[in-house]
Order: sequence, then C-alpha cells, then structure tokens
Amino acid sequence: HINPFNTTPVIGLVVFFFVPKNTIPQNKKVSILKTHMKKILFCILIFPVIGILVILFGHHLTFQTPSLTRDWNPDQQLLASSQIQEKKITIKNIRNFDYTTPSEFTIQYYNETFNPKNITRAWYIIEPFGAKDGPAHTIISFDFSDGKHLSISPEIRKEKGESFSAINGLFNQYEIVYMIGNERDLLRLRSNYRNNDVYMYPLKISEQGLQDLFLSMIKRAERLRTQPEFYHTIWNTCVTSLQGHANHLLEKNIHWSKKILLPQTSDEILFERRLIDTNLTLDEARKYYLINQRAQEADQDPEFSKKIRPQIQ
Repeated sequence: HINPFNTTPVIGLVVFFFVPKNTIPQNKKVSILKTHMKKILFCILIFPVIGILVILFGHHLTFQTPSLTRDWNPDQQLLASSQIQEKKITIKNIRNFDYTTPSEFTIQYYNETFNPKNITRAWYIIEPFGAKDGPAHTIISFDFSDGKHLSISPEIRKEKGESFSAINGLFNQYEIVYMIGNERDLLRLRSNYRNNDVYMYPLKISEQGLQDLFLSMIKRAERLRTQPEFYHTIWNTCVTSLQGHANHLLEKNIHWSKKILLPQTSDEILFERRLIDTNLTLDEARKYYLINQRAQEADQDPEFSKKIRPQIQ
C-alpha cells in the first residue's frame, strides 16, 4: 500500500539529483526515478480527490434540513405545546410516563396551567453517563408555590432504533427538542431505571430571574416544536442551550469551555459564579445533592418530587 505521507520519494529524488553520478549505477538511478515519480504522482492525484470528497460531504451536510416528521421513538413522538397568556402559561402534553424498565413504560400525558410569578426555585440537574469528567445530561426543574413541579430537558429527538453518539452529533444526525415533563418521569427515569447518578443543585436566582428563565425555556421549547434545529455535539447541546438561557440573565456571560463540552463538571462553573445556593464546598455539595437514594425510596410515592428534595445547606 502507498502511504501518501511518506517522505521517501523526496529523499529518492534528492539522492538522484544531488549525489555524484559516479557513485550510483545508471540503471539504479533510472529505477529510483521511476519508483519515486510514481509515488509523487500518486500524492499529486490523491490530495485533490480527498479535497473533492470533503467538499461533497460538506455540501451534503449543508443542504440537509432538520425535520419534524421522522419515525420517532414512542417516548418522543409527542412534544408538549405551550400557550403563553398575560399572567399564565398553559402547557399541553406534559410527559408523565410510568416506567418498568428504561424502554418499557405506560404512556400518559396531562395538561397544566402555570403562573410564572409562583415560581419559588429552580434546580440544575446533572446526569453523568460516561467516564469521569466526561459527558452528562443537564435539566432544569422548577418549583411553584402551589406545589407544582416541572422539568425541562433539552435533548436529542431519537428515531426508532437510534441511540446517542457524540460522533454522529457532529454531522446533523439528530434534531434537538425540549422535553417537558414531571419529575416522576424525567428524573426518576434517570435515577431509578437507567441507574445513573443524578445531582440536583438549588440555584440562586432572583424572583424575576426565575420568571425570565422559565419563560425563555418555554418559548424555545415551543419554537423547536414547530421550527426544528439540528443538535450539534459542540455548539447545540443540552448544556449549551442552558448556557444560552443563563447568559440572558447574567451580567457576565458563561463562556464556552471544556466544562461545557463535557458537562459532568459543569457544576464547577455554577459554583465558581456562586449560582448554587449552598454554604457547602463543591465536594460536599456533590455528595449532599446526589438524589439517587431518596429517589429510589420514593419510587412509587405520589409525592416523589417532595421526597427527593434535600434541605438547602
């Protein structure tokens, strides 16, 4: 096999042209020249071919369009819709699945009306699913003074038989959506049935900031429901989506970094900005706000959301 990055052809030509003629037999010089000219010709031809293939692939990606009408997984076939009125937001088709395994569930939805002024707290949720300091999923959950709770999860919308791949996510293979559901669905699925660690951090946000965060997430969820976008592993993920919402509230933006790309340690960003409502150190907070044991104990409890919440420390 010919290696296009092999420097031997160049060395061969240097030897041919610059080594004194009387030191190399004539037939040997001709052999060297023929051999290495073939390799150089191969290099001259192969690089344009590679360039053309790259251009064609980029053209293919450029003219792909995101879709609303693929053969979606049953858990993502129906997206929540929102109607925003002056003082309230009515959300239809809030997901409320009851699981027996991660892929076996009873499908059920409900409708609910929320008043953003009743929001008392937001929580930042991290679900690691890879190596240490690696990939993770992130969710925001909201508490309301009338006892309601709601989770909003930016994530890929999977077709039947499809699974997440960070590599595929670079090449327009998934759409991004906001799944809206209650915590017995979106959090319990991850802690109790996927058996992944789930960290639930209380956020330190003003009353107006809570309302603005909720409204901006609902608006983006509704926009993605009707105007699809491609997910991208680097710049359009669950955590970059939350980063965008947060930057609308903060005086100093959260900039893209390794902790955004690999959000298992994205809690460090919030801790450094003092956006986590705690007096604990980060290591202490990670232990304290890990909800798995509480979630498993409250698995069938109708007050699941109340039972998984730790006292703020």
